[in-house]
Amino acid sequence: MRLGPDITRIAALLGDPARANMLAALMGGQALTAGELAREAGVTAQTASSHLGRLEAGGLLTRRRQGRHSYFALAGQEVADAIEQLILLAGREGHLRSRPGPRDPALRRARVCYDHLAGDFGVAMLDALVASGRIADHEGALALTDDGRAFARDFGLDLSAPARRPVCKACLDWSVRRSHLAGVMGAALLSRIYALGWARRLEGTRVVQFSAPGEAAFRRAFGAPPF
Repeated sequence: MRLGPDITRIAALLGDPARANMLAALMGGQALTAGELAREAGVTAQTASSHLGRLEAGGLLTRRRQGRHSYFALAGQEVADAIEQLILLAGREGHLRSRPGPRDPALRRARVCYDHLAGDFGVAMLDALVASGRIADHEGALALTDDGRAFARDFGLDLSAPARRPVCKACLDWSVRRSHLAGVMGAALLSRIYALGWARRLEGTRVVQFSAPGEAAFRRAFGAPPF
């Protein structure tokens, strides 16, 4: 028997279309009920319950009970990272849906990737932070600089988080195929963008929609070019 982690169990869980749709729906970072995930997967409630049990047992989901309902969420950032990379690989190899959804252009422009900003806006934001010297990019390893810490303080970011989570992390974007910003700072920036009223998340989707004034403010704050 070969030593090391057995990836076949995780691969089997991810390889079912219904379970893959459930996991993709949770990439928005919000917890969903079993009924909501059943609709995302296009299966009955009974079938969804079976799938969710397997995903939970496999360590990909966590369950939180509230009243009569159970809410499911991705087990953590590592699970989200794995799904994002599979989406990227599938797109690169041409394994695409035959009928793209009507929100696909909006998803490519700006979307939630678990808890941070992705798409054109996310990539432009990281580019701008690196170009301004607020984040140092050492061949893909990101680090917050002194100027970056001053910017974070002035911009009202809370960078406190569990010690194991990196402050800055590059996350390869499936639509742009370049990195956007994850980690504590990526999450804090998206939260601050919401709080400032520059953008809102469209209900029931991963789309982040910027208002015209919000987009202008975003470009002024980060020196990002128009899209």
